[in-house]
Amino acid sequence: MARIKVHELRQKNKAELLAQLKDLKAELALLRVAKATAGAANKLSKIKVVRLSIAQVLTVISQKQKAALREVYKNKKYLPLDLRPKKTRAIRRRLTKHQVFSYLHPFVIIIIFLLGVFWLFLLCLRVYH
Repeated sequence: MARIKVHELRQKNKAELLAQLKDLKAELALLRVAKATAGAANKLSKIKVVRLSIAQVLTVISQKQKAALREVYKNKKYLPLDLRPKKTRAIRRRLTKHQVFSYLHPFVIIIIFLLGVFWLFLLCLRVYH
């Protein structure tokens, strides 16, 4: 099997990609059996090509899924964590408050707010008692 061209993979739909992935995994299993039974040298050299092809197919599948998710969340207020720009830890520490809250999940914001309210409540109890 010759190496797969990624631009050809990108033109296929998900069902075709999954079928090709299944075929590649079956071929890899056969090649591993041939390796264990001291098969021909040309079969042993194909293992690397098939593994690389499997990785390419999986990469294209995940990229298509992520692109579809980006379309879904394009005009939403919050993005899922894996769709936000990762940046570096130092850059994330320098974000403004508005940028930080756009990074956080809405539930995290609610929890932070409730913890703040609870903390103020405890302070009031301590002051009046």
